[in-house]
Amino acid sequence: MAGSFNFGEWISARSVIGSTLNEIGAENEKLYVCTPDVAMSLIEFKENYPERFIDVGIAEQNCIGVAAGIALEGNIPVVMGMLPFLSMRACEQVRTAVCYQNLPVRIIGTGGGLTSGGGSTHNAMEDIAILKSMVNMTVISIGDPNMIRDILKLSMDYEGPMYIRLAQGKKDRVLYEPGTIDFRIGGSVTAREGKDLTLICHGEMVGKGLDVAEEAAKEGYDIRVVDMYTIKPFDEEAVLKAINETKGIIVWEDHLMAGGLASSLADYFVDNNVFPGKFKRFGIPQVYAGFGSGSELQEKYGYADENILACIREMLK
Repeated sequence: MAGSFNFGEWISARSVIGSTLNEIGAENEKLYVCTPDVAMSLIEFKENYPERFIDVGIAEQNCIGVAAGIALEGNIPVVMGMLPFLSMRACEQVRTAVCYQNLPVRIIGTGGGLTSGGGSTHNAMEDIAILKSMVNMTVISIGDPNMIRDILKLSMDYEGPMYIRLAQGKKDRVLYEPGTIDFRIGGSVTAREGKDLTLICHGEMVGKGLDVAEEAAKEGYDIRVVDMYTIKPFDEEAVLKAINETKGIIVWEDHLMAGGLASSLADYFVDNNVFPGKFKRFGIPQVYAGFGSGSELQEKYGYADENILACIREMLK
């Protein structure tokens, strides 16, 4: 699905979460919101629906357990928190209390990739690999903050658990003109058409991918950019189209190179005996990245804009 994009606006993804949950809460009495002491963006919901708001304190395991219990009573709980802890500290509770029972718990939060600034303990760099391995779990990675509203609303009628990944969530680039994209769970967006190579990204890297494609165009390269916002299940049709219509695929993600979206695509190539002309993945190597901003660490570990542009030149020379 092609979309129109606009780099003229930056908004807080956390604020969009808060306003959307408050809006849904007025229409759907089954919506509950749970948090492990990460409630700054949830003030509206807390004030308007206190009987459906639960803050368990800094106890992610308990938060997931409470959410599972609420779901067993026929409700739809959304857990809002920090993703490194929701994906790892509460890993067993997500697997056994939520996924095993196939409950409609929505886990959404910030800290995806190396964006937190809090060092290795506060960076969710393994989270996609962990969550997509769990039976029944759907995995979403948000690039455009306005997308959150659509995905959360769609999730109210979606079966099973869902993990929704954001970057830092304080200042996020709006990529698509509101109302121009018909998002669907399991879909993707062709953010830029191109015939030479396909750059598949998710989350914060989509905006960066569009920047790189513009730079590549100055050198005569026509790069397609696909926003693969659904990691599991990913849009197979968009991948096949990229294989058939372009000379190769680059996957660029703020996640460990092993276990993320690129690994899912590589499995798909092998299992279905369909292969791109060329294939390259960029992301976090097998290191604990330490402290620094996301852009500083991406440059340090070889998956910054200039690395992608150099790869495009090499693949198309």
